[in-house]
Amino acid sequence: MQASGKPLKYGFLLLPHYSMLGFSSAIETLHLANWVSGKELYRFCTISYESKDVLSNTGVKTVADYLTNESPKDLDAVFICGASPVTQNENPALENWLKSLSNKRIGLGGLCTGSYLLAKAGLLDGYRATIHWWSIANLRDEFPTTIVSNHLFEVDKDRFTCSGGTAAMDMMLFMIGKQHGMNLASSISEQFVCERIRSHEDPQRIPLQARIGIGQPKLIEAVQLMEANINEPLSPDDIAYHVGLSRRHLERLFKKNLDSMPSRYYLELRLNHAKQLLTQSDKAIVQVGQECGFGSAPHFSTTYKGFFGVTPREERKLSTPRDTAPEQIDRKKRQLWKK
Repeated sequence: MQASGKPLKYGFLLLPHYSMLGFSSAIETLHLANWVSGKELYRFCTISYESKDVLSNTGVKTVADYLTNESPKDLDAVFICGASPVTQNENPALENWLKSLSNKRIGLGGLCTGSYLLAKAGLLDGYRATIHWWSIANLRDEFPTTIVSNHLFEVDKDRFTCSGGTAAMDMMLFMIGKQHGMNLASSISEQFVCERIRSHEDPQRIPLQARIGIGQPKLIEAVQLMEANINEPLSPDDIAYHVGLSRRHLERLFKKNLDSMPSRYYLELRLNHAKQLLTQSDKAIVQVGQECGFGSAPHFSTTYKGFFGVTPREERKLSTPRDTAPEQIDRKKRQLWKK
């Protein structure tokens, strides 16, 4: 979308339990673009598909400007503000609405886990896209025709996806820079007291190598072996053998650089992967345990509770969002959009 003489009009579809940080990072950046430039470069509105009263993941309530069936027809793009964590509920009507926008050549974007809904509707087939790192593996598994990256954000033709959080600000700054010049984008970044504008190629998570430096190649190799063998864990002796160290030497490296022992670090990797599967997939709990290297369900349950304080079954229940009936709102709704 190249800027013309008219303001660009963006809609933000708020899903129940949407990420407040991702949403506010995006709209605040657009607001500052108007303020810093002294011009109305962008207009934006909020949209919901069931009730105009939408709760964020923090419990803060937003009153959407429109429902999907009454949203403006002249939008340039719609950004889906995804739930945190992602919800995988079926919603054919909402998917069809998004497909109708695509057919009208309206740009589509996803903030945080909003990319999941786009992929589910088949609207990321053949596109480069990203999502919050917690859901990357699931997006790749469920939608193999989507080219999934671990970058902060991806802009591929008329698809705009980001990992959420402050990455929404980086993506908007990138788009503002393309549409109105990097001087404006840099001025907005300065207003945010942001030391630099991150590019789409910046990775989401800080790699182990960046945390411990390049002076420990054997340690990095050992961790990579662990990450590649979650399903069938290697023994500490096997890992030491493969990286060419004694077990005692390997233990010293882990203790000095990661303040952990190899077996403990490995267990945390497996349990964190299990938590991701429990909260981001519908795989059976027994299957999750097996995929994370636990030979029996009781062993998995006991170990998981010892680490996280809840059983796998309790974890899954806690990760399922519960809709709360909206309270009566007696304040005047803030209008973000004017026809």
